[in-house]
Amino acid sequence: MQYILEQGVCHGTVFNSCHTSSAAKKNPLTEIQEGELYLCLEHRTVRVREQIINLTSKEFDILALLIANPKRVFTYELITDLVWKEDCDFYSRKAIHNHISKLRKKLRFEPDLPNYIESVAGIGYKFEHL
Repeated sequence: MQYILEQGVCHGTVFNSCHTSSAAKKNPLTEIQEGELYLCLEHRTVRVREQIINLTSKEFDILALLIANPKRVFTYELITDLVWKEDCDFYSRKAIHNHISKLRKKLRFEPDLPNYIESVAGIGYKFEHL
């Protein structure tokens, strides 16, 4: 996984800027590259194999949360709290499940692409670092 920030190298990871203005350089945001999956927080864009993937706001927020924390398991409750900013209930679990399902379909538009988001039975989801 490659985290791309303003500049420099940290722990073997390459950092670059995803913006060009001097104002943006004062407050850099992050790009993350995982294999053929690319995410830019500044522009709220996602690409797979250089194809732009159109995500809803919640789908993007869920993906950003998971990809920024590879292999960390996020419970339904934590996803609800961090993405929806509210308590988790049965409806929230269904909403998260539906968003994850749609997100998986969008990211895996070709059968040879990996499943980036892994279910952890009865607990939640995690981004599987490839």
